[in-house]
Amino acid sequence: MNKIKKTVGRVTAQAGAITLAAIAIFFNFTNQTFAADDGTNLVADNVTTGGTAAPVPDTALPETEDWAIHGQLTNITQKHNDFAAQYSGTQSLSPTGPAEETTDATLMIGRRLWNGAEFWINPEIDQGFGFNNTMGIAGFPNGGAYKLGNNTPYLRVQRLFVRQTISLDGDRTNVDSGPNQLAQNIGVNNITITAGKFSVADIFDTNTYAHDPRADFLNWSLIDGGSYDYAADPWGYTWGGAVEWTQNWWTLRGGFFQLSPVPNSKIVRVNFGSSSTNLELETRHSFAGHPGKIKLLAWIDQGNMASYSDAVLLGRQTNAMPNVALVRLPGTRPGVVLNMEQELSADVGAFLRMSADRGDKEAYEFSDINQSLSTGLSIKGDSWGRSDDTIGIAGVVNRISGEAQSYFEAGGLGILIGDGKMNYAPEKITEIYYAWHPLSFAALTFDYQHVSNPAYNQDRGPVSIYGVRLHANF
Repeated sequence: MNKIKKTVGRVTAQAGAITLAAIAIFFNFTNQTFAADDGTNLVADNVTTGGTAAPVPDTALPETEDWAIHGQLTNITQKHNDFAAQYSGTQSLSPTGPAEETTDATLMIGRRLWNGAEFWINPEIDQGFGFNNTMGIAGFPNGGAYKLGNNTPYLRVQRLFVRQTISLDGDRTNVDSGPNQLAQNIGVNNITITAGKFSVADIFDTNTYAHDPRADFLNWSLIDGGSYDYAADPWGYTWGGAVEWTQNWWTLRGGFFQLSPVPNSKIVRVNFGSSSTNLELETRHSFAGHPGKIKLLAWIDQGNMASYSDAVLLGRQTNAMPNVALVRLPGTRPGVVLNMEQELSADVGAFLRMSADRGDKEAYEFSDINQSLSTGLSIKGDSWGRSDDTIGIAGVVNRISGEAQSYFEAGGLGILIGDGKMNYAPEKITEIYYAWHPLSFAALTFDYQHVSNPAYNQDRGPVSIYGVRLHANF
């Protein structure tokens, strides 16, 4: 019966997704043109970073859009091999788990409010599960999986925000119409203010080659800094605001966002009693005639959170497994991310991320990672006659602190992991994908991931994960 319900849910999800896509196609054919971007980020990168596009004369100014509708549809299906496991806990990856899939269909509806101001709303239909309800691996393999899954499709408003762009003196550049971005002409030097509900990762820690689970890598610790514990509900969104100041070769960003009232929980109302502050400096350069970026991000979460050491101590005193929920007190959790990208040739780009937090407190929103190092390449298909296709190759090593090791070795549970005990070793992940574009607005991606020491445990794994992603944007 559960299998039948699950199958019906998947079929219903696909029907709902196709309906949204059809609506988007209708509006685009009657009012807009097809968009090439898929809308994971709020705006195109050349807007928030001062523009990689060349300044244009006034005679080339585009017509300013008053409104726009775009859409996207993504389905990700994954299956892992059977693997050896000496034991399994409450939040372990199942050694013989079934295939799982996630589907999301999104409309991005925008309206110009006044000069330089835009309003956007993103209603989305979601359905499906990650492996084990998105548990069992700290660097989780499905970037399309939320922490709350459901067999039945459901509708949520994931983004609801206003953005104001204030052009400063200097050259100007065209911004093309795209998901969550109206066509306009703005100053290369500008101030951009965004407020409302959106993803912190829309603005912070972006990377051209590794940031979009609908288009490039799928692993959580590759598309973002692994230890970047940004504010987010179980779907990855929150309320807050950000200011970006772009001047020539640099951009300075600051943001203030609402944390969940309890770590890794739903946000049901706006309340900044628990909060996250983010500050990022981006610099742009050219190396051997190829553009590159370096970003340094610092963040600090403030709220009721537990010390791993306190949880372990209480567990010993009560002869029980440690439980972070019993020892939460007002505290802070700071961290940093170094994020670099470099075009090596017209067809090849490289990226590198290093992230770390203090490691003494429980993870609040993202995943159970205290240090992470990732690097990889993105290769376009010009050399084999497929200019729209892409190959991605990357690896990541995730680690946890000594305090976290003691907690999980004693049987503690985190956001994503908890095997009941642990024979610690760093979690090592390799991911390779091929994105084939049969049409300009559609891609079929084949993905493979290999995970050694899932959830930092030498007593389980390794795991091979095979995935297929279907994505279309309109």
